[in-house]
Amino acid sequence: MSKRDTSLLIADMLESISRIQRYVAGMDYDAFLADERTCDAVVRNVEIIGEASKQVPEDFKQAHAALPWQQMAGMRNRIVHDYTGVDLAIVWDVTQNALPKLQAQLEVLVKPGAA
Repeated sequence: MSKRDTSLLIADMLESISRIQRYVAGMDYDAFLADERTCDAVVRNVEIIGEASKQVPEDFKQAHAALPWQQMAGMRNRIVHDYTGVDLAIVWDVTQNALPKLQAQLEVLVKPGAA
């Protein structure tokens, strides 16, 4: 597998966040749980965020230590290695609480002159 440029990895994460936000727009938790396709799509994009975060070079992570690198990778690992144990309540909480903050943190990194 070829290494991708860090800016492309950040763009991948932002694209996945955007997709998740579109998928859950107008939904509450019960509607989310009832929609199997949306659950699957959201879980897949959370996995992509985690996979991209794992590929970001360590020196970049250290320079931007305020970002939840370990949590992103950990969520991805949980989904990939324990797919039957995915807790959709946690996934929903991530979509509603963690992703907006993460999006803001990542957007700062892609502004001209950042990073």
